Amino acid sequence: MAEEAIERYHSLLNDQVAADTSADLYTRLKPQGLYFGDRPLSTVIRPHFYLLEEWEYLKRETETLLSAFSRLHAACLTDPSLRVQLDLEPYEENLFSLDIGGAVPWTTSRLDSFFMSQERKLYFVEYNAETPAGMGYEDALSELFMTLEPMQRFMKYYAVQSMPMCGKLLAVLMRGYREWGGVGIPQVAIVDWGHVPTLNEHEIIRRFFGRHGIKAVLADPRNMEYKDGKLWIGDFRVDLIYKRVLCSELIHQMGMENPIVQAIRDRKVFMSNSFSAKLLAKKASLAMLSDEQNAHLFDDQQRHTIHAHIPWTRRVSDRKTQYRDKSVDLLSFIAEHRDRLVLKPNDEYGGKGVIIGWETSADDWNSAIKQATNNSYVVQEKVQVIYKDFPAYIDGKLNISSRFVDANPYVFDGHTVHGCLTRLSSVALLNVTAGGGSVVPTFLLQKRA
Repeated sequence: MAEEAIERYHSLLNDQVAADTSADLYTRLKPQGLYFGDRPLSTVIRPHFYLLEEWEYLKRETETLLSAFSRLHAACLTDPSLRVQLDLEPYEENLFSLDIGGAVPWTTSRLDSFFMSQERKLYFVEYNAETPAGMGYEDALSELFMTLEPMQRFMKYYAVQSMPMCGKLLAVLMRGYREWGGVGIPQVAIVDWGHVPTLNEHEIIRRFFGRHGIKAVLADPRNMEYKDGKLWIGDFRVDLIYKRVLCSELIHQMGMENPIVQAIRDRKVFMSNSFSAKLLAKKASLAMLSDEQNAHLFDDQQRHTIHAHIPWTRRVSDRKTQYRDKSVDLLSFIAEHRDRLVLKPNDEYGGKGVIIGWETSADDWNSAIKQATNNSYVVQEKVQVIYKDFPAYIDGKLNISSRFVDANPYVFDGHTVHGCLTRLSSVALLNVTAGGGSVVPTFLLQKRA
């Protein structure tokens, strides 16, 4: 069990070792860009561990679920009645068709989950299919943690394997570019607003691309220009967009005729993740998977995996639905069971707008239901969160305390799992963007003989 490895790691620590390790870590975080805005990315001195067999289970179950997402995506592309369940905005309906017949709409994505590895319980709560962050951070943190003194000592007892992802990212971007029809070595723009707190990660990835012979720049879409049949950022020609800006923000701020949309429409630039990736990025995609009215879309194995790993999720509306084989009035059910439910905006990120029922008063919960009914929300059943002990150096002492932990495997080409984002938090909402989280590298272990 990984718990045995955790105990071994913690046994290597004392106040002085914790002080020295923490000082080493904090000294090196900022020069390596391992900050989220102005906050250090990691505040603990232990990575997260999976035994190889635990990771193989997570990987296998995730990849089966991905086949269901792929089938759902294909069905939504061709069936307008299905797309109604996603609550798409008019611009999304106009844009997703640009992908039909093209390359795979996403080179990378990420499924966010809670994984009780010992019990083999796995619950996916969100699919980040549009702009999955964290790969550059995880790679750099893995390299840093490998050099820390406790890790060096720990590796006498366990063989430790990291899962670097930037190479996988570059490979799938290049493959997508060739499938799209691109030739030669493309010039890449990593596109996001110039003020976002993840610019440090963008820079980590840009440097990686450069070390592997790919010319790449960070590009604010407001500074891009489409002229002479090419997309430009200053005097840098862009052949491939590695999109980190959200589609909703791009269109709401710059309109439908912005330079990026024009260039994609004219097939003068390849973008990944592309516009139709947004279909599954909606929170309602999990509702579509778990809703009984869509069961016919999936085969037996997919239905079994959905039932096992997707918590009960529904788009909030005035309707009847099934809950544990019983017919319920959805709005009444939500009102009566706030102790087990969460409300989530259909198209937000970073924990924005999430309302946790068991932390909300009855009056505020009823108000939230009205808001959810009049807007686009999903309701999701509570899942069991995971606690693990992590060490830190606090107030001059080694402090080993419990934190919430999630498991967020990365997906390449829509079907292959490699690498994992692990976030920690002292509150139920595990999200670095929300301000309360920390990130640690994720390692695979085998005990040495």
